[in-house]
Amino acid sequence: MARRKCTKIVRGQNAVDGAGVRLRRVLGIKTIKEFDPFLMLDGFDSDDPKDYLQGFPWHPHRGIETVTYLLEGEIEHGDSLGNSGVIGRLQCQWMTAGSGIIHQEMPRESDRLLGCQLWVNLPEKDKMTRPAYRDIKQEDVALVKENNAEIRVISGNYKGSAGAVKGEYVKVQYLDVRLDPGTVWSYSETPNNQTLFLYLISGNLAADENLEKYEEKACAMLMTASSENEADHDEVRVKSGNEGARLLLVAGEPLKEPVSWGGPIVMNTREELDLAFRELDNNTFIKHEKPQEL
Repeated sequence: MARRKCTKIVRGQNAVDGAGVRLRRVLGIKTIKEFDPFLMLDGFDSDDPKDYLQGFPWHPHRGIETVTYLLEGEIEHGDSLGNSGVIGRLQCQWMTAGSGIIHQEMPRESDRLLGCQLWVNLPEKDKMTRPAYRDIKQEDVALVKENNAEIRVISGNYKGSAGAVKGEYVKVQYLDVRLDPGTVWSYSETPNNQTLFLYLISGNLAADENLEKYEEKACAMLMTASSENEADHDEVRVKSGNEGARLLLVAGEPLKEPVSWGGPIVMNTREELDLAFRELDNNTFIKHEKPQEL
């Protein structure tokens, strides 16, 4: 079987966002084309509450989905329509911003805040869809146990186990994979026409051809297939080092559409982006009275 090759490693850079949250911006404006349909990936890992307690006060989103996944810690969230909740350990919030929503995300003080937020671009035809929330609890997530490995299926499907989310607009494969030290893990369920990357949350991982060069945490590894034939499924093979590894495997079919990005809003054209900000100014940004809860 042909294998996907690790063709790009993105480590990103330390950044400050929201009201002063320190994080690691791994994917962003410079990686749009290669990682399409994934726009942004922010990782956070801190045992110092001063790094994150300022949180992300009220801010708008349009044209994207935000996927917030926590391995440790808690984040309170709420929106301008009165919806609220808490994302806890091994929980996920999958939010479709669609036509527009204004919300806030405020981490609570804890021993450690560990997790990430992924932005998934919405197709042009679905940019103005009705907003929706999917609050995914730990018990909603299928757990597949293998030799020296555990795989949690957040979205998509893995070896017959369905994820908590199917993906209404972009079908995203989102797996949380924990490997014991010295474990070789193989995966071949994603068609070659999809973008696939690994985000190393903790430990060390080799994804090179000979499984000898180990990377450290907080990097994204783009795994490129040998062709774009959707009928082919090249294998991903990785090996954890002496610390073991915790990684996310994320995959989805690229949209191959123009991107016009302005802060928390992502559209296809500059005109659409300008319109969104005019609507924010004149209080016509929100198009639906209440988001869906799926």
